Amino acid sequence: MALDSNRKDRQMTKNWQPHSWRSHEARQLPTYRDADALAAAERELSNYPPLVFAGEARDLTAELGKVAEGKAFLLQGGDCAESFAEFHPNNIRDTFRVLLQMAVVLTFASKMPVVKLGRMAGQFAKPRSADLEDIDGVSLPSYRGDIINDIAFEEAGREPDPQRMVKAYNQSAATLNLLRAFANGGYANLRQVNAWTHDFMDRSPWAKKYQETAARISEALAFMEACGVTPETVPQIKGTSFYTSHEALLLPYEQALTRQDSLTGGWYDTSGHFLWVGDRTRFEGSAHIEYLRGIGNPVGMKCGPSLEPDVLLRLLDTLNPNHVAGRMTLITRYGHDKIEAHLPKLVRAVKESGHPVVWSCDPMHGNVIKTPNGYKTRPFERILAEVRGFFAVHRAEGTHGGGIHIEMTGQNVTECTGGAMDVTQMDLADRYHTHCDPRLNAGQSLELAFLLAEMLNQEMSERAKQAA
Repeated sequence: MALDSNRKDRQMTKNWQPHSWRSHEARQLPTYRDADALAAAERELSNYPPLVFAGEARDLTAELGKVAEGKAFLLQGGDCAESFAEFHPNNIRDTFRVLLQMAVVLTFASKMPVVKLGRMAGQFAKPRSADLEDIDGVSLPSYRGDIINDIAFEEAGREPDPQRMVKAYNQSAATLNLLRAFANGGYANLRQVNAWTHDFMDRSPWAKKYQETAARISEALAFMEACGVTPETVPQIKGTSFYTSHEALLLPYEQALTRQDSLTGGWYDTSGHFLWVGDRTRFEGSAHIEYLRGIGNPVGMKCGPSLEPDVLLRLLDTLNPNHVAGRMTLITRYGHDKIEAHLPKLVRAVKESGHPVVWSCDPMHGNVIKTPNGYKTRPFERILAEVRGFFAVHRAEGTHGGGIHIEMTGQNVTECTGGAMDVTQMDLADRYHTHCDPRLNAGQSLELAFLLAEMLNQEMSERAKQAA
């Protein structure tokens, strides 16, 4: 079935090439002064090995197809923007293990498999609202992520450098290598469920609740092993599937890592398993849409208040003309006070069109505020309110709210206010480390998972009543 879908997609994109985007309007791309240096970096990357493989992307599409059917849940999370400075195995491990904790909580509560998708190993580029940044009368190119330029406000560092793409590739390769080892080398073994908690989370009441859940899982595993069901006989206990994702923003980098699959003949972006297009670049006829329509990877699209139903349907027809389940994930980003007013019209239109999509909630990007002491933050209460609104809309429309997309870290940062650990605006200065937007810390992420689990339980109970 997957190969049939790829043959259909190959037929639909027979006039597409990895460079087709260059004849379309491209926004949010940097201006490289040295065209020869850019071409050299692209050639270098085009000869490097793929970071991920076409078969893995097809596996993810199949798993997301189950999410679209309401038979699984999508958990997507990770850094706002990865950086060269914070690249360390401990940081990768800590974010991975918080995602494992969240997935365990959601699986245990919902009794559904959870598709784990990290904003990792490629999430380097960031869109900006202005091309230039002004400080004290000095105007320099805006920081667009470490794959493009440097966060330090200095003329040399802010000049876009194509060799940064090569460094980002190498860091992504090392990150993926470690993630694969964690996922399949024993760290993700459910026997380790008690060992995934960070020491600094002890003061969170949710850490205690997690330990109670972990104890129940350990008891269940002990019973299963007595019955002969062990990690050796059931590989899903010993390891897990973990996929990577990022915004396909820097198109020269994406094109350089696009490869033709030897099995199907289809094109795949081997920079990550899952790519998404953002709110600023998903307009009809954009270079980013043109690029994404030709690759076989599962694709996400951010949906905000400016997106109208007719435009959304035309974009879905462009990106998924054959209605392949799992191909499209719609990631809503409205803000806690807008979601219930704007989302229903999109949900109705997609439902009537017959397009099979995964609906996922990004409760982060619409809830940024600036505090009096100058920090950007996201109040936990607003994040939670948007998630509740997301599920309320899908409950009312009879559709499936299938996922969540969050910016988070396993580090003990103070970037988002609120939550049970009660980070205040005055606390933000303590450990504010993000290179771009504020992230949930480990305690807040786990708290969100438990509250989300309660919502999923409510959804399933109501569905069971309706089906009875």
